[in-house]
Amino acid sequence: MNTGPRRSFRLLGKRLAVVGAAFATTVPLTLTAAAAAPAPAAACNGYVGLTFDDGPSGNTSALLGALQRNGLRATMFNQGQYAAANPAQVRAQVAAGMWVANHSYTHPHLTQLSQAQIDSEISRTQQAIAGAGGGTPRLFRPPYGETNATVRSVAARYGLTEIIWNVDSQDWNGASAESIVQAAARLTNGQVILMHDWSANTLAAIPRIAQGLAGRGLCAGTISPQTGRAVAPG
Repeated sequence: MNTGPRRSFRLLGKRLAVVGAAFATTVPLTLTAAAAAPAPAAACNGYVGLTFDDGPSGNTSALLGALQRNGLRATMFNQGQYAAANPAQVRAQVAAGMWVANHSYTHPHLTQLSQAQIDSEISRTQQAIAGAGGGTPRLFRPPYGETNATVRSVAARYGLTEIIWNVDSQDWNGASAESIVQAAARLTNGQVILMHDWSANTLAAIPRIAQGLAGRGLCAGTISPQTGRAVAPG
């Protein structure tokens, strides 16, 4: 449901960011309190988890705007290095009604690292997100979905539940907007889809993803730390 007319935005400055190792200091769109809680669909017969990895990026402001205009909420699996460089964007995610989660600090292959290195990747991201105003994450997604017993045990030490995905949008692999819409159409109640913050094709697919979910009576929900499944927002 498009609730755009009810929302107000105030442009504080032009955001400059680079998706990569270096980020410029940014000032994103500031979202009002009215934007923090998108109105739910009239009837929800089930919930799915929309997730976006690798933010915050130069695309974050546009992505948040698209999600809000289409009445969607999502879980943002942020990299710690980007959260630390762009704290205002983390606050914008929260203000837009999104949930912020841990996606490691530098996006390494965690299963190839020592336990101490894994601990550093996870703990520094917890600190970066909390320090940026994103709260203390309860969900963790290992980069590339690569995990093992050591990764899971370290995550659990920080109170994190590991979340992979049920549907891969393939946006990271150059999937078209149409293909991304079709991937979202495969979601069923409780399932989670992998998408990425920086993908232009995913951004373009958002309105049709929203329409498709609404047509099937599915709503965008939060991901339960207890079950790892999408549930009604608390």
